[in-house]
Amino acid sequence: MDKLKIAGGYPLKGTIRVSGAKNSAVALIPATILADSPVTIEGLPDISDVEILKGLLEEIGGTVQFQDDEMTVDPSSMIPMPLPNGKVKKLRASYYLMGAMLGRFKKAVIGLPGGCYLGPRPIDQHIKGFEALGAQVTNEQGAIYLRADELRGARIYLDVVSVGATINIMLAAVLAKGRTVIENAAKEPEIIDVATLLTNMGAKIKGAGTDIIRIDGVEKLSGCRHTIIPDRIEAGTFMILAAAVGEGVLVDNVIPQHLESLIAKLREMGVSIETRDDQVFVSPGSKLKAVDIKTLVYPGFATDLQQPITAFLTRAEGSSVVTDTIYGARFKHIDELRRMNANIKVEGRSAIINGPVQLQGAKVKASDLRAGAALVVAGLMAEGITEITGVDHIDRGYSQLVDKLSGLGATIWREKLSSEEIEQLKSL
Repeated sequence: MDKLKIAGGYPLKGTIRVSGAKNSAVALIPATILADSPVTIEGLPDISDVEILKGLLEEIGGTVQFQDDEMTVDPSSMIPMPLPNGKVKKLRASYYLMGAMLGRFKKAVIGLPGGCYLGPRPIDQHIKGFEALGAQVTNEQGAIYLRADELRGARIYLDVVSVGATINIMLAAVLAKGRTVIENAAKEPEIIDVATLLTNMGAKIKGAGTDIIRIDGVEKLSGCRHTIIPDRIEAGTFMILAAAVGEGVLVDNVIPQHLESLIAKLREMGVSIETRDDQVFVSPGSKLKAVDIKTLVYPGFATDLQQPITAFLTRAEGSSVVTDTIYGARFKHIDELRRMNANIKVEGRSAIINGPVQLQGAKVKASDLRAGAALVVAGLMAEGITEITGVDHIDRGYSQLVDKLSGLGATIWREKLSSEEIEQLKSL
């Protein structure tokens, strides 16, 4: 187990490159199960979630080659092996195995998903979709059992806009008989990315990126080569830290249209941002103004950027209010920021940040992936040394973070936790 240490106060300058999208990768890799021949995905991020999914595909008989950022999956020998626990407990997105295995094998046994705890995140909309397609779904001893004699297209209205449910239903429906219509579908860029892969494999999908997706089932899907989109959340995190402690940072491998809500808020704060075809140049503002932010489904402000920008708002003059309408429990980073001298209080689903304050280095713990990102932003702004434990959360979503930030001039490094520190963390 590692801890991350940051000596704050060093300005960042230069170019930082964004990796492939984590939230696409965790759906694209399970989607390869649906093919009858090898699928190659280019541009995958070097994160633990990708390694876990690689292991899960190998558990069910897949042959997986993964070198640099390219993964080739040969699914031809896969079998519907039950995956009731083990690796599936380590990431939330293991639920995509349900839709993919149900689509190909008409059955699956998958343990309830793990990942970051952000309050209740039920999978009832996923199950609603599977049942509408003709599957029987039961919860037996902590695992989800899915069985179907055949899958038939259906009209499915999602009661809640859900990225996971939208993708999972797509995975199950592409090999079903007839037409499936998903209404009130999520519109995130990652959904378009998954639909693009499936279309390249031979699926018939229209409307991805809108609130109505139509899928005409086909008899088989074949292998293909696909390049993943850039990670908009990693890009957004880099833009926030560039605004916080940068002296001119070029964020490379970006689709600016995916970040319009963040760009608007940073400009409102007084940050200078120049967008190019696949790059964003961020320069700090001389005086930062407080802003109010409300997270919404795409194309609104992303909940995954709520925690990093909350840390940055401690630099702004005045009182900012950040309201998370997606995950009301996503404020575990606030107590850690307070340890660093932040003036923040939580009221219901909102955090009220009063600034500006000078953050101070402290020993803090990342409770989840984006909380970890917030603490990295805070550590770069703080005076003195910040020591972050819970680094395994950060490793789930940020590829080679230490190397990337060091390349901009940050003083950041990893150290092994001592046995005493490990025992202390276990007792918390």
